[in-house]
Amino acid sequence: MKKICVLAVSVLFIVTGLLKGEQMEVLGKAVKICLECIGIG
Repeated sequence: MKKICVLAVSVLFIVTGLLKGEQMEVLGKAVKICLECIGIG
């Protein structure tokens, strides 16, 4: 039962983020972190 609740909350947060357009901000931050790791950014 606990696993189902965690899954439901996770899906709710993912859908909320997608509806708000957060995926582009997350992608931008990920690219910035990757560039800093390899020494370009």
